[in-house]
Amino acid sequence: MSAPVREFELSVHAYSNELYRYAYWLTKHPSDAEDLVQDCFQRAWRSWHTLKNEKAVKQWLFAILRHEFLRRFEKERPEFSSLDEHLELPAIGVAEDDILALRQAIQQAPVSLRDPFLLQVLGGFSCEEIAQIENTTPGAVMTRLTRARQWFRNFLNPVSIGKESQR
Repeated sequence: MSAPVREFELSVHAYSNELYRYAYWLTKHPSDAEDLVQDCFQRAWRSWHTLKNEKAVKQWLFAILRHEFLRRFEKERPEFSSLDEHLELPAIGVAEDDILALRQAIQQAPVSLRDPFLLQVLGGFSCEEIAQIENTTPGAVMTRLTRARQWFRNFLNPVSIGKESQR
């Protein structure tokens, strides 16, 4: 087995689960997420020889997956079924109402804020890595992440916002 084939196989094994999790968040359907990950790896294999930095494989794959999702779903917006099926949070003593509110917030967040937020939370990417994935600047990503956190705070705690403005 040649070195590039082995490196590609190692990358598939190393990043399949994370890519699937991100694809699932994007598509909200298991079969669509599987197809998206498969298409991502097909595109990656065709361009594997162009990869110059082996340390950037993860962000490169996430960028391919994101671009493939945008290309595939740019004309159609998939219907979202119940959010209860799509967000699995560890049992940490959080009330069901709080989990439902978080699910609704994620679904209703503007895409420009949700995407960098999910890449950071689910993918564990830094601002610089997210900037490369989204083809923007780290400063723009930091701004979007700050706005995303603010948006989620406002969405999840609308009553406290009104109280703060009365003080």
